[in-house]
Amino acid sequence: MATELTTLGGGCFWCLEAVFQEMAGVASIMSGYMGGRVSDPGYREVCLGRTGHVEVVQVAFDPEISSFREILAVFFTIHDPTTWDRQGNDEGSQYRSAIFYHSDEQKRQAAEVMRDLEMAGVYADRVVTELRPAEHFWPAEDYHQNYYRNNSQESYCLFVVGPKVKKFREKFAAKRKEL
Repeated sequence: MATELTTLGGGCFWCLEAVFQEMAGVASIMSGYMGGRVSDPGYREVCLGRTGHVEVVQVAFDPEISSFREILAVFFTIHDPTTWDRQGNDEGSQYRSAIFYHSDEQKRQAAEVMRDLEMAGVYADRVVTELRPAEHFWPAEDYHQNYYRNNSQESYCLFVVGPKVKKFREKFAAKRKEL
């Protein structure tokens, strides 16, 4: 399987990780940090807004099974790309909506998708997702990996992550991995 890499920020990385773990063609996913000015950041300092990093997921996927555009369709469905530095009650620069592209082709496709969303009036407000070249990826601490799978009964998972997983399952049923 030939994989492609993309790095996405759309609020808490636990939400994105939980959804993309269920998507067909996704070979691996890792929560982490990108886009800041501090080497080897930790969760606490990222959450305090001192690093400039965004909480991201780095997704390795097989474009023959799920294309980059399909990855983006899920991404733009499960988070709000119209709020700057915020997703629901989660507020701060680490929750920024961002696509860190790994190739010129990803940059082109992401720009087209965002333009198409704007022209179609999918959202009441303007899409503010940042489109930036991928930088050094810093993996998050081990306890952040597989967070929803390991903590699905915690209140944040029940009330925030769970509804996004449910939305993915309903809207993208044909793109779910076979279990």
